[in-house]
Amino acid sequence: MAFEHAVVLTGGIATGKSTVASLMALYGFRLIDADRVAHEVLDRMAPRIAERFGSAYLTPEGRVDRKALGSRVFADPAERRALEAIVHPPIREEIARLAEEQERFAKPYLIDIPLFFERPEGYPISRSVVVYAPRELQLERLMKREGYSREEALRRIEAQMDIEEKRRRATWVIDNSGDLAHLAAECERVKSEILQDFA
Repeated sequence: MAFEHAVVLTGGIATGKSTVASLMALYGFRLIDADRVAHEVLDRMAPRIAERFGSAYLTPEGRVDRKALGSRVFADPAERRALEAIVHPPIREEIARLAEEQERFAKPYLIDIPLFFERPEGYPISRSVVVYAPRELQLERLMKREGYSREEALRRIEAQMDIEEKRRRATWVIDNSGDLAHLAAECERVKSEILQDFA
């Protein structure tokens, strides 16, 4: 059955999902990275993106300028929906294909889907891990990591479901409000709980 052994890894922007994904891989979990899939799909759909948003959003090599396009769509919900209508169906299709490959192992695996709770359609997955950091910490990390102004960082955080709501919906929560040692211990705890759940 599709997605039978899948566990969604999600959270908010700048909560530390990439670090958690790396740690969980060290603990033996295989991972499907929806962001990587999205980047590949975005580049594949570059002609459609240029047609809808303009060729100014392509790099000289013909790839999508994600930062420029991101600034546009995060400033306008209608534009964001237009982009999602183009890229989400092929992203879901590719993730389903990769999940079918993982199901052959009959062991739990992770699918990193940043906007799982915002758009669960197409992903009939009941188990989820939310990487959690309080909103102020998210904001601080995002400004530092991307060099965004407070206003731009807030806009991107507010485009997603509130992190406290995601925390409430999670099967498991990994708290990433401390240091790396604390995060590693959280990942180890959740790894054991996932394996126990599938035993």
